Amino acid sequence: MASLPTSLALGFGQLFDGAVLRVLLKSIGVTLIAFVLVTIAGWYALDWALARYAIGDGLFAGAGAVREALALVLALLGLWIVWRVVAMAVVQFFAEDVVLAVERRHYPDEASAARHLPFGEQMANAMRSAGRALVANIIAAPIALVLLFTGVGTFAVFWLVNAVLLGRELQDMVWLRYRQECSQAAPLARGQRFLLGGVIAAMLAVPFVNFLAPVLGAASATHLVHRSNRKGRAS
Repeated sequence: MASLPTSLALGFGQLFDGAVLRVLLKSIGVTLIAFVLVTIAGWYALDWALARYAIGDGLFAGAGAVREALALVLALLGLWIVWRVVAMAVVQFFAEDVVLAVERRHYPDEASAARHLPFGEQMANAMRSAGRALVANIIAAPIALVLLFTGVGTFAVFWLVNAVLLGRELQDMVWLRYRQECSQAAPLARGQRFLLGGVIAAMLAVPFVNFLAPVLGAASATHLVHRSNRKGRAS
């Protein structure tokens, strides 16, 4: 557990190195494009659904404007819920570059022993991760809505769900490059995964900081996994 703050500090210290910075800028660009497309698509879809089933143009004067505004608010709310899903799915495609940059600088022996993940495997991992996160957040949404009046309950529900999911995803970004068989034990304890995921999940909820969070998570997870492995071998 004590190595988590160190891993986060080391990960942050490498964010602006050339290789990691390039991934950071690419992931921010792709994420912004994805969010614009998702927002526009969601806006039109919700506007169509509201016009068909709830607020038709003939219902009252100005119904169209009210419906469009409501559709935009709902689209933005939905986007906030799936922000982590989209951002992490984007970073999954660049994760190997982040992990490799950290390993080459700090863990050269481990870098030489890693296997390259084929594009198909990376795509499958990203889709499974996004699917798990989307389903979990949809299931958590009704509970979060019930707790909306508490002020912090909604945030706490989404944070808890995403902390668990993120801890696993960030570990796997590194571990899957070394795992030889499906039965091989994961390198991080559940507590370590949860704390790492919790820190990154909290950062994903903060505007502007959320752009850095996925890449920082991948870099920090690399340190945490390798430091834990070295400690395990030494004991």
